[in-house]
Amino acid sequence: MKALYDLTPFTLLDFPDIPAAIFWFAGCNLRCLYCYNPDIVLGSAHIDEEKALSFLSKRRGLLEGVVLSGGEATLYSNLIPFCRSIKALGYKIKLDTNAMRPDIIIALLQENLLDYVALDYKAPSSEMLRICGGGSEIRFWESFHLLQNQSIQFEIRTTFHPDLLSEDKIITMADALKSEGYKRPFYVQIFRNEVPTLGNIASSERIADYPLLERYVTLRN
Repeated sequence: MKALYDLTPFTLLDFPDIPAAIFWFAGCNLRCLYCYNPDIVLGSAHIDEEKALSFLSKRRGLLEGVVLSGGEATLYSNLIPFCRSIKALGYKIKLDTNAMRPDIIIALLQENLLDYVALDYKAPSSEMLRICGGGSEIRFWESFHLLQNQSIQFEIRTTFHPDLLSEDKIITMADALKSEGYKRPFYVQIFRNEVPTLGNIASSERIADYPLLERYVTLRN
């Protein structure tokens, strides 16, 4: 079955403390204006599971983990059996997800198929349609509480473009996480304009108040 748009054979940046490969799943159920992977979101899968698993089989002893990214991995219809096969080869799995499929996340957790999750907190409800073309903050919170009630390691992250989300909105999001018992860093990636984005947006001319944000979140360049 065709599973992946692309495969990155090695990374030390995307899975904390783990040498890993990245599996890029085609397609997404959101259309975030700042998305850095328009080709993947709008593209089709052309790498099948067998090729991906063969790659992992040959890299045992060199790699320790696999990052499931995209696009949106939870849209892949055969994701759970695919993860079983990855686990059978001895790899740890990290899921990068937009949090819109809590049903898939709980299914993966119930089978102990995940070792780390990066959960996107895209925006407050009032901004989801404008920034992401749809989605639901309610689903984010459903996914968040699933992870919060497990022993699994996870992080929350978002992308900050000063023209899309104000500092006040980011602080509101950080406060909401804190009120729900989240004690880990809330990672906020500063928008960069060196690559094409899904919404063809440029860097903001407004100078953001980064010192203010650093009181509430952990900034990433």
